[in-house]
Amino acid sequence: VSLVSLTANAMGASDLAAIKSLRTLRALRPLRALSRFEGMRVVVNALLGAIPSIFNVLLVCLMFWLIFSIVGVNLFAGKYGYCVNATSGIRYLTNSVVNNMSECVTLEGNDSWKNAKINFDHVGAGYLALLQVATFKGWLDIMYAAVDSRKQGDQPEYEINTWMYLYFVVFIIFGAFFTLNLFIGVIIDNFNQQKKKISRDIFMTEEQKKYYNAMKKLGSKKPQKPIPRPANKLQGIIFDFTTRQAFDIFIMVLICLNMVTMMVETEDQKETTTKTLHWINVVFIAIFTAECVLKMVALRHYYFTAGWNIFDFIVVVLSIMGETLPENSFVSPTLFRVFRLVRIGRILRLVKSAKGIRTLMFALMMSLPALFNIGLLLFLVMFIYAIFGMSNFAYVKKESGIDDLFNFETFGNSMICLFQITTSAGWDGLLAPLLNKEPDCNKTKEHPGSNVTGDCGNTFNFGVATEESTDPLSEDDFEVFYEVWEKFDPQATQFMEYNKLSDFADSLDPPLRIAKPNKLLLISMDMPMVSSERIHCLDILFAFTKRVLGEGGEMETMREQMQERFMASNPSKMSFEPITSTLHREQKEISALVIQRAYRRHLVSQTVNSPCYTLHEAEEEDPAVVDKERIITDRCNDDDH
Repeated sequence: VSLVSLTANAMGASDLAAIKSLRTLRALRPLRALSRFEGMRVVVNALLGAIPSIFNVLLVCLMFWLIFSIVGVNLFAGKYGYCVNATSGIRYLTNSVVNNMSECVTLEGNDSWKNAKINFDHVGAGYLALLQVATFKGWLDIMYAAVDSRKQGDQPEYEINTWMYLYFVVFIIFGAFFTLNLFIGVIIDNFNQQKKKISRDIFMTEEQKKYYNAMKKLGSKKPQKPIPRPANKLQGIIFDFTTRQAFDIFIMVLICLNMVTMMVETEDQKETTTKTLHWINVVFIAIFTAECVLKMVALRHYYFTAGWNIFDFIVVVLSIMGETLPENSFVSPTLFRVFRLVRIGRILRLVKSAKGIRTLMFALMMSLPALFNIGLLLFLVMFIYAIFGMSNFAYVKKESGIDDLFNFETFGNSMICLFQITTSAGWDGLLAPLLNKEPDCNKTKEHPGSNVTGDCGNTFNFGVATEESTDPLSEDDFEVFYEVWEKFDPQATQFMEYNKLSDFADSLDPPLRIAKPNKLLLISMDMPMVSSERIHCLDILFAFTKRVLGEGGEMETMREQMQERFMASNPSKMSFEPITSTLHREQKEISALVIQRAYRRHLVSQTVNSPCYTLHEAEEEDPAVVDKERIITDRCNDDDH
């Protein structure tokens, strides 16, 4: 994006609509996070290493699909049309009422000939249709339309072309199952190869690897100091009782029974059943509480050195809270039900006694860092696509899979849609509204609070966005202004010294940039100045904006609105009142120079009364000073008028 912008500026084409429409690529900025997170870099490097193999498989798959797409175009191009009543939306399923497109348009009533959104009219459309078939989303409608198709322009007839079932069966076998397994196999094989390259035991035999892994695990373990038996006689009895294996087995049986009681609960159970289950649950809570207390007495402070004991303690405490807090207490009913659900946590105690489950849990825990890295990368990709969706599909007509929840109007809704797409659940419903064309949508529909018109999907909205991007100033221009400002005002004082203004103006990007030499132009802008010859950022921004947009009656109103909004979030400017301006400052400077020169001439004329001296002084006049005097004189005359 940066290279495109720099190239466009160098060629003088930065104002072209096609270049400014690339503003949408701002959504790619989060990719900069890849260089700052080691975990994501590892995942990306692994994916990049797999690209050559994946690319080869992709070419094979595209060739397979190209063959099926070409066959589909030859078989079904132009045959997915049908006659439909636009008022009722009823589709004529047989050719008894209408036989072809010509008869459809001559029927009385609001009837029209409509082409299916997903079709095989060309190879690109065929690829899209095959994608839906391969993902098994909306593929039945595509297949039924093919089986019912007749000649081009003829009304479909029910299963008149049953042999077309074979086309879809063959594609699903070779184009879906075969290619999917090929993809998965190549990716897994590539990752295994990369693992072997990175692994340091690549030159070991299998027996050596087993010995090395065992020694590595042994080295990571160390003897655990046993919990000492308490000296107190009563505590010793409790210690012996709670540390027996039979006690743990008894508790595990109770946990399983507690699971059974939770499974028995139903929504429409009788009142007696509810009370019975409630008291049974109270008994279980009492037993688990007694277990917790006994272990705390027996193990003393060592009780909290084991993670499972801490987990048991938390579950018991929350279970007691869930039973003792009434539903009409200060705690909301939702939070009350959450406390009740904590009872399910007791089931996890089974993990402590099951070696197989512990192995699986250990493998899951070891995989968490890698899963976190992959999840973070997936979130980054979904974030980018969510921004793209908001930019291009925010105002799509709400139908099929697009509704008040599943849409691209907000970032949250966009993420929900993308999550639905990643699970391959109903993504064809989201695609259908994006393919709308007139008369199925309205290109002139207005959206309050936005300059975008129409609800026909991406094509028209992108055109409107391109038209908007031709404005003289965009949001990007103001963002760049403040980005450059941070370099000249690192302390965020909101003020800039007058002597830095020229460099600052030259550092901006067009159209706000004022290239050097720019001192005279900056002086003529008459920007307010406060003490110590400082200028507020809002005054500079407004002056530069007025230079780009030109003088107008609405400029003063715009200035007031900008100042109100800025002061609401930045009240520090209220304590600084302008005492002069860039123009008045330069007027004073030039006036001082003129007075000094006149005074020097007066002194010299008293001592040296020679016409040659006067001529010599005239020849040595600074042309820059004369030029400034002319500029300021013209400005003063304009102010007087």
